Amino acid sequence: MTVTTRWWWIRHAPVNAGGLIYGQQDMPADCSDQPVFRALAAIMPPRPVWIVTQLQRTHQTTEAIAEHLAERPPAPLVEPQFAEQHFGDWQGLSHEELGRRRDGAWHRFWLAPASEAPPGGESFLALMERVAASIKHLSKEHAGRDIVAVSHGGTIRAALALALALDPEKALALSIDNCSLTRLDHIDGPLSNQSGATDGADGIWRIVKVNQLPIVAG
Repeated sequence: MTVTTRWWWIRHAPVNAGGLIYGQQDMPADCSDQPVFRALAAIMPPRPVWIVTQLQRTHQTTEAIAEHLAERPPAPLVEPQFAEQHFGDWQGLSHEELGRRRDGAWHRFWLAPASEAPPGGESFLALMERVAASIKHLSKEHAGRDIVAVSHGGTIRAALALALALDPEKALALSIDNCSLTRLDHIDGPLSNQSGATDGADGIWRIVKVNQLPIVAG
């Protein structure tokens, strides 16, 4: 028997951080663009498992979507392992300040190479490891369900890295916009006739959508 668990990853609404690096700082989201949340609500599956992180911007984004659903969802599960990368001492700095501290040593897509941990923080590789472990656990706990995970750009890159078996450096090249949808199916069972699926431990993954922005009615 084949069991498909459908992950609906949504990056939280924009944060007005004034150009500062915020990582796991608990910054509020700007949820004023109601047509965007109405469009997201229109494509949500019926009665999914809702998951947020401990950071308020994911709760606010979830609430903004829920206001446009026909049926009020239950309180979401809080999964701290899906929080954004912790940038340690870099949090609260502007990109210009960080550039001066690092003498311009930038990763081409991110703040640092995937294996580098900021002082007092964690590396993107560490983020990938904690996100992957939680995805595997929740895919078993909620097997066969739709799971809507409202989380963060780094987290969704990590989920795609797991599904596509990407090395960490390549995962940093992925672009994930605010309020975008990324759809990943975890398939457990017979592996034949699964078009578009990629091999992986604990079943296989099928990539359905990546970084799809909601279509707002004119």
